[in-house]
Amino acid sequence: MPPRTAATAEPIMLELVDEAGRTIGTAEKVSAHEPPGRLHRAFSVFLFDEAGRMLLQRRALGKYHSPGVWSNTCCGHPYPGELPFLAATRRTAEELGAAPVLLQEAGTVRYCHPDPASGLIEQEYNHLFTGLIGPDLRPDPAEVMETAFVSPEELDRRHADGVFSAWFMTVLDAARPVVREVTGGTAGW
Repeated sequence: MPPRTAATAEPIMLELVDEAGRTIGTAEKVSAHEPPGRLHRAFSVFLFDEAGRMLLQRRALGKYHSPGVWSNTCCGHPYPGELPFLAATRRTAEELGAAPVLLQEAGTVRYCHPDPASGLIEQEYNHLFTGLIGPDLRPDPAEVMETAFVSPEELDRRHADGVFSAWFMTVLDAARPVVREVTGGTAGW
């Protein structure tokens, strides 16, 4: 399936789900995020280099939601009927210009986070993935403004000093047990 962009004539649709993550319908992407938000399927990816540093991305200023903030390696929404694992792999390659070397499931988490800047709501049943990525990235500037590989200590400093997505700590905390496996128990994760 070709990537869908803002220039795509047809609206981007998301899978609506119930509290157990079962599909119950679809909704247009922006409308699903308008208050009070509609529970929908999403994914979040945490990728690490061989030194155990996490790859963060700063979202492009043109993003409709949470522009200019730091967040996990990649996040998004599967197309209706698309497996979350495949969506995570696809979007990582589309956004960062590099596919994960290793990607594995790290559970799910359900949350509701408002984005104070846009007024939109993240009401998500989020599938978590973690893995490894090489150093050669070619970020799409329409998606990613900046990237950084960070240690746990640097992440703590950045988080205390900077602006991160509303969902970042929720998804990271939920993925931590598998993050520790993937990073070989790197201290701090």
